[in-house]
Amino acid sequence: MLKVDAYNHIMPSGFFERLQEVSPNPSNMQHRVRQVPMMTDLDERFRIMDTFDEYCQILSLSSPPIEISADPKYAVELMQMANDEMAELCNKYPDRFPGFIASLPFVSTEAMMDETHRAMKELAAVGVQAFTNDRGKAMDAPEYMPLYEAMAEYDRPIWVHPTRGPNFPDYLTEDLSQYEIWWTFGWPYETSAFMARLVFSRLFDRLPNLKIITHHGGAMIPFFEGRVGPGWDQLGKRTSTEDYTILLKELKRRPLDYFKLFYADTAVFGSASATRCCLDFFGVDHVLFASDAPFDPEGGTMYIRETIRIIDGLDLSEEGRRRIFSDNAVEMLGLTLND
Repeated sequence: MLKVDAYNHIMPSGFFERLQEVSPNPSNMQHRVRQVPMMTDLDERFRIMDTFDEYCQILSLSSPPIEISADPKYAVELMQMANDEMAELCNKYPDRFPGFIASLPFVSTEAMMDETHRAMKELAAVGVQAFTNDRGKAMDAPEYMPLYEAMAEYDRPIWVHPTRGPNFPDYLTEDLSQYEIWWTFGWPYETSAFMARLVFSRLFDRLPNLKIITHHGGAMIPFFEGRVGPGWDQLGKRTSTEDYTILLKELKRRPLDYFKLFYADTAVFGSASATRCCLDFFGVDHVLFASDAPFDPEGGTMYIRETIRIIDGLDLSEEGRRRIFSDNAVEMLGLTLND
């Protein structure tokens, strides 16, 4: 059965070399990238991919946002270089890489939108990647609305990757997050907060066909269905500074129903219980196979292998399994593939 890995990561070699030139103070994630050969070595990527039958990848850059890992003045140059290289890889190896997710410079609305249109129209990107915040700014701010409007018009998804660093402390009395809590628990929180901000900004009421793919199984939302459902049905009862009950009445749906409009991937680090929870919440039509390779202890192989094993072991119909492995991606991204 064909398997389209809808969210795995790459650092194209030319882009990565230029990034190191203009980034004298590399981030924690850049340090991580240097330890994973598959990120930059195409031969190593092909070697790993060849261990799996009928397997292909949708390419995307890894975190962090370029505005954090390099001087923002280089953001447009770097994003254009990355998108050009990913498009070239897709054109050269279409059976391995049937599509790529464009990365965007968030230095200004104009730059963000110029690269969005260039990537979608000229490079045939299958969608774009955004992050859960822009250097600490919430993504429901007015300057990001043109992106959501454009992607709804293109009828292609936005992949959302969490971002948060050790400079976001675990407690108010501290300056830095300890023990990588900023990553383990901070990233799922970031994704969940992003989703909530879009829901309560009524974005889906304005753009009902907008498609957003959330990384890591929809983060905290599936597990906290009770708090998102009956809990947020009581929005405003815990707040004395603002009357949120007015907002609750203005929404066209229950908060829970909006969260089910998101899509999620299966990149949950090889957890069978998290995968089942994700599927129970979103349903097979809103879940896409993804591995998050190559960020695993084996440099890429483990997450792909374990994710496939878990999906194969789920109590699903053949049609449901096919939807997760390939059909949802094919339909959403407009892919033409041979199974």
